[in-house]
Amino acid sequence: MKLILSFLLSAVCFCATAQNKITDTKPDYPRDYFRNPLDIPVFLAGNFGECRPGHFHSGVDIKTLGEENQPVHAAADGYISRIKMESGGFGHGIYITHPNGYTTLYAHLNKFAPAIQKYVTEQQYEQKKWNVDLQLLPGQFAVKKGQQIAWSGNTGASTAPHLHFEIRNTRTEHPLNPQLFGLPVVDHFAPVPAEVVLYMKNVFGQGFYDDRRLIFPLEKNGAAYYLAKTKIVNKEAFLQVNKDTIEYSESLNFAIGINADDYMDGSDNTIAFYTANLYVDDKLQTQITLDDIGYDLSRYINAYTDYTIKKQQNKWVQCLFKLPGNHLDPIYSYLNDKNGWFHCNDTAINRIEIILKDDKNNQSQVIFYLKHSKNDIAIIGDRQGIPAVFKVNQPNTFTDSFVNFTLDSKALYDNIEFNHKTTTYTGGFSDKYQIGYASVPVHNYFELKIKPNKQIPAEMATKVVMMYSDDKDTDGRAASIADNGWYKAKVRNFGTYWLDIDTTAPVIKSMQKNGSNLGRAKQILFEVKDSMTSVRSFSGYLDGKWICFEQHSNKFFYEFDSHCLKGKHELVFKAEDENGNEAVYKLSFVR
Repeated sequence: MKLILSFLLSAVCFCATAQNKITDTKPDYPRDYFRNPLDIPVFLAGNFGECRPGHFHSGVDIKTLGEENQPVHAAADGYISRIKMESGGFGHGIYITHPNGYTTLYAHLNKFAPAIQKYVTEQQYEQKKWNVDLQLLPGQFAVKKGQQIAWSGNTGASTAPHLHFEIRNTRTEHPLNPQLFGLPVVDHFAPVPAEVVLYMKNVFGQGFYDDRRLIFPLEKNGAAYYLAKTKIVNKEAFLQVNKDTIEYSESLNFAIGINADDYMDGSDNTIAFYTANLYVDDKLQTQITLDDIGYDLSRYINAYTDYTIKKQQNKWVQCLFKLPGNHLDPIYSYLNDKNGWFHCNDTAINRIEIILKDDKNNQSQVIFYLKHSKNDIAIIGDRQGIPAVFKVNQPNTFTDSFVNFTLDSKALYDNIEFNHKTTTYTGGFSDKYQIGYASVPVHNYFELKIKPNKQIPAEMATKVVMMYSDDKDTDGRAASIADNGWYKAKVRNFGTYWLDIDTTAPVIKSMQKNGSNLGRAKQILFEVKDSMTSVRSFSGYLDGKWICFEQHSNKFFYEFDSHCLKGKHELVFKAEDENGNEAVYKLSFVR
């Protein structure tokens, strides 16, 4: 069966006021309560609601002049309620609970203020682990507005020095948009839309990931953005010209996506818009507001954006409609009765308008038209055969002789065509199994079972690793044995999987020379890499006693403290991967 469509592109670059727009209202947050947590002007490297891999950005990233160790201050009176140390995520983080019902977070820090640092170090040595999560009582560390609590840094999942700052609702723990609290940000730039994406509900009804999509570049002319490389006409002439619209020859349902960035004064970094409104013939179809997004919903970024375009083209296209398995309800203040999909009248020219605003009410407008045509001039799709369909909002199971898994009812965002392919592979302990497409997202972890196609020696049963590839990168995770010889692991992506054996220990590389004099050094540093999985645990012992090594990506370091006095020392550093393969490095040095 062939689906025949014809398209002719157009846009009109005049500004017209859409009718029946709802009034934009911002939450009534206190605007003078919180101060700038730094002593330097606020320039943002990222803002609230920005699209990030696997999550929405939950705060603002404040630039620190490209340097670490800027003083960080409490944004308001309160008490330190939590201190968390982790290798990824927020790195070194401090949480302050305030009496007005909000909590602030300061992340990617270096050192804490002396009294706080002393307490954290004591807890690390008492628990014999560096990655602690400390819950504090109101009377332990009360702080005043403007009091220094730490120095900025680059710890955790950070790629450049900055301060990640959040304001949360203390009761719900939901991050809120800090820019709506009066953070001193200067912004005179409107959002910049780069592309509009037209989605067509296909005649087969398989779901969003099988629907047809067309990407149209945008360019600005006057006050509006229009489809690039097309003739620009005024409204009067438009009705007489049949080659300046997007024409279609079938009666279809449509939806719209937008690829857009925002900017602020004094920064080249891209940030996110605050609201997006979509109108068809001046009627509101969708309104999106990026304000209150709980961490429990943040992974729905993969349903809010076009995951396929992101995986294949590395672009963030934000969908101005809602997929049936998308439960990110708080950001949608209005949706039409078809969740943002709409049907154009076959006999009329349909006006499409998108209005993007940032939190300072800087506004951009996109306008174009859709029109029905009887000219069938382009074959868009040709379908041969019907593969299996996995249904949204219900469990889906796949099983054959060597692969078995079940997706729960919240795993998919829409119906998908499920494809399974086996490729012969002699280098491991199973063939390679393509399970769906890596360009289709899965929301939840699911248990994947693979049965080996050759005998795995009993002594190797704990060394099995389930390898994964998305056709770009390859990694693995330990797989445990299940009943009847299956091996299982928790995974959260479609792609290609296979079984292998991992008996190789991590490789530890010392950044110091053995026997060297470290009298002027500030730390001992190792680089640790594992070829198949990841470093599951590590530890350091100085003269037989545990010392506090910290992890930052594949770097592991110990900063000299009172546990290392002057003199000769013997250090033993150990690292173990997910399959229990251990490496040991011994270092003699003089302090």
